[in-house]
Amino acid sequence: MKKILLIIGSSLLVALVSACGSNNEVSNAGNNTNQSSSDQTLTVLVEGGSPAQTVADLTKEEFEENTGYEVIIESVPYSGVYDRMRTELTSGAGAFDVATIDTIWLPALYQGLEPIQEEITDEMQDDLFPGLIDGASMDGNVYGLPTWTNSKILLYREDLFNDSNNQDEFLDEFGYELSPPETWDQYKDVAHFFGNNENYPELYGTSVFGATSGDSVASWLDHVAQAGAEALVINDAGEVIVNDDDHVAALEFLNDLVNEEGVVPEGVLETASAETSELFYNGNLAMMLAWGHFFVPSNDPDTSDVAGDVGAAPMIAGDGGIGVVPGPWYQVIPSSSEKKDIAKEYLLFLYENNELYADALGVAARQSVFEEYGQQEEYAHLNELATTLNGKQTQNRPSTEKWEEIESEALLPAVQNVFSGSQTPQEALDEAKEIIEGIVN
Repeated sequence: MKKILLIIGSSLLVALVSACGSNNEVSNAGNNTNQSSSDQTLTVLVEGGSPAQTVADLTKEEFEENTGYEVIIESVPYSGVYDRMRTELTSGAGAFDVATIDTIWLPALYQGLEPIQEEITDEMQDDLFPGLIDGASMDGNVYGLPTWTNSKILLYREDLFNDSNNQDEFLDEFGYELSPPETWDQYKDVAHFFGNNENYPELYGTSVFGATSGDSVASWLDHVAQAGAEALVINDAGEVIVNDDDHVAALEFLNDLVNEEGVVPEGVLETASAETSELFYNGNLAMMLAWGHFFVPSNDPDTSDVAGDVGAAPMIAGDGGIGVVPGPWYQVIPSSSEKKDIAKEYLLFLYENNELYADALGVAARQSVFEEYGQQEEYAHLNELATTLNGKQTQNRPSTEKWEEIESEALLPAVQNVFSGSQTPQEALDEAKEIIEGIVN
């Protein structure tokens, strides 16, 4: 039996996708009093140690020189951003003027945010990926300007795929040429081939996310979109559709991988982005469906044992085509701010410097940045990520303030119950539907 020691990474890149903020609570956290509009300061709330803080730090001096406003950067852990926003929504204290937030929080916070659609030109909207403005739109208004977007794509070992012996053996076994998989069936074949290959006794084909994390739900929903779903979990009419054919088929696809010998490592219920990336970096996975920004560290010899041998491809497709659930972040302005005009200027200033997020994280929000950086070998994944984000089945999570409760109380238990063998996909999702209806009704 294969035995792999999982080393759980704690780097910023993993923390971002695992929704675990840093613990370095910040400077200036005491500035919670309302400021008059004549005060020449702009207070910005970010996640500590995140790309949002990196870019805020890098641009602070230039914005101050351009406007005469001092930029005060408050950083808090990941969950602290939401907590501070909820407090601001309740108190209206005007404690800060701009915040960078996760997309999943927008439906619960938008009523306390300033609409910004008048700042977004047609040219800007054309340069942003599809769905980004829709993801920040509620009740006919736009409440956020995207800083970066991201999704899972296919990362794979080029050295394994290009090996002539592997190519010959794969052709003999499956009847077609070995190449980065494009479909569910091809993905299963390649995972089985490398996961049960006597030439690579310590190698698994891929991984499946089943840990207690929103990452596990997002990964399953990627495949729901690929199956052809027109909506995820809840449709536009407000009906809970989590147990329909597309949702069930996607969970069956993942469960087949989990239960096929050698394809994925043991410990699926403890596996998400951190564990998967460490396995891949250590040379124990032939492929991983990972957030796009993992391409950069996977090809960094200081991080990865397989650096220089990693390629990228678009997300795999189901019957409906390529589809994912993106993970964008947005800059927003609390409606309690007394400096909305300069705050809007700050949002536009960072939009013009959107390439700095690519430098900091390996992703951005503007398609023009993807096109420019994608020409560099270091950022070759951006071309595949762009294809994925533009996929016809790529779509946002449902816009509901109850999302985190739905995820933790209904969806995650369903995924884990299936992977543990205690329920079939249909049984688990039938139960999830009842739970979700109780939450939203």
